[in-house]
Amino acid sequence: MSFAEEIFEVFDTEGRVIGLATRSEVHSNPSLIHRVVHVMVFNRQGDLLLQKRSMDKDIGPGKWDTSVGGHVNPGENVHDAALREMKEELGIVLSDLHYLYSYLFRNHRESELVSTFSCVYEGEVHFNAEEIDEVRFWHIQSIKEQTGKGIFSSYFEQEFTHYLQRIEKQV
Repeated sequence: MSFAEEIFEVFDTEGRVIGLATRSEVHSNPSLIHRVVHVMVFNRQGDLLLQKRSMDKDIGPGKWDTSVGGHVNPGENVHDAALREMKEELGIVLSDLHYLYSYLFRNHRESELVSTFSCVYEGEVHFNAEEIDEVRFWHIQSIKEQTGKGIFSSYFEQEFTHYLQRIEKQV
């Protein structure tokens, strides 16, 4: 099945399923809210693993992005989707993740109901070379210094803002 043929659940602003739409429909109509998951993978030192998106990607080619990000399949819960995406994108198999938060992301192109998870991982990363050109750990301060300079995807910059706000609330 090609990416254009994938089918996703469409949600209302309360998070209730109201229908189905194709990938191309949800990526070109911001009134169609669909679910995605993000996983922020940290090492023990607190550095964040980022992936550099393939130049072949339709959104954010060549930009550094969240450790893991992907769509939720119809009927799939967000936790299982996050675990699946970690395996597909980075070759990481874990049994559990820590739920951080959810938020609604909107831009001129689409609307996503994002559920974000985190984990600490020190093992091997075998990334999907069809989707990712490179992965590496970044110091949080380095990410802060490079934000707004066109290095990161707009999606990651939004995610990172939510993450920093969450951390500040805990302090």
